[in-house]
Amino acid sequence: MTSRFLTFKAAGRTRYGLWHPEGITDLSETYGNIWPGLREVIEAGALETLAREAPVRVDFRESEIEYLIPVINPEKIICVGVNFPDRNEEYKDGQKAPENPSLFIRFPRSFVGHRQPLCRPPESIQLDYEGEIVIIIGKQGRRISQEQALNHIAALSLCNEGTLRDWVRHAKFNVTQGKNFDASGAIGPWLIPYRSEEQLKNVSLTTRVNGELRQNDVTDRMIFSFRKIIAYISTFTTLVPGDVIVTGTPTGAGARLEPPQWLKPGDVVKVEATGLGCLENPVADERPSTSC
Repeated sequence: MTSRFLTFKAAGRTRYGLWHPEGITDLSETYGNIWPGLREVIEAGALETLAREAPVRVDFRESEIEYLIPVINPEKIICVGVNFPDRNEEYKDGQKAPENPSLFIRFPRSFVGHRQPLCRPPESIQLDYEGEIVIIIGKQGRRISQEQALNHIAALSLCNEGTLRDWVRHAKFNVTQGKNFDASGAIGPWLIPYRSEEQLKNVSLTTRVNGELRQNDVTDRMIFSFRKIIAYISTFTTLVPGDVIVTGTPTGAGARLEPPQWLKPGDVVKVEATGLGCLENPVADERPSTSC
């Protein structure tokens, strides 16, 4: 079975481990003194070691844990915008896809883990979904060539890159505000170790809201390949182990429907991709001074 690494909270503290159908193996109990978290495991190049050598036991039932985002302390979370042809056409500006990707930054606090609620803030009802594939950097690099780019990937995951649509239009040149409301998006459920390019080819990516298919495309249609994304980003910033790159969403977000359909409390969003599992999150209203 493919190894599935997760970060979670149980019995009052944050842990990391391996998911099995029967339950969770708590690796931090055995290896925490060596590698405090999955970022340190990745930095040491030890995902495969743990996959081979970790004991198979059930320390917690899935019902006893709270999923967290897999890498809770990344140095960077960089997101790619407009990376599918139909998504580019949504803008109806007559322009061809640009030569380089549009990028923006998100903060770890803007994401929750699998099965945790996405928070609709009191400032806006325009909470939207964006299903995306995530790559986790495993090896440091600057000005990485496209030929070498995939050698810098440690693992893959999924993202619902939740967005407050009206807040991305508050200023003239940026989208930072609408992309960074606390708990507005999700990453998970787990990390799948990257082993070969086959894991990235023609991957089916879907998003469903309350069971209704809203987004459906494949990675082979991405405007900017995984190789291009890594090479381009590493031109201006050093990529380090644990960095998270969210690679773009297909057409079909709620903002583009007629009329627009925003996420509301009680909705359930599922992002699924071949070989990566299913990231599921309910939607709830944010409560003042608390998580939703």
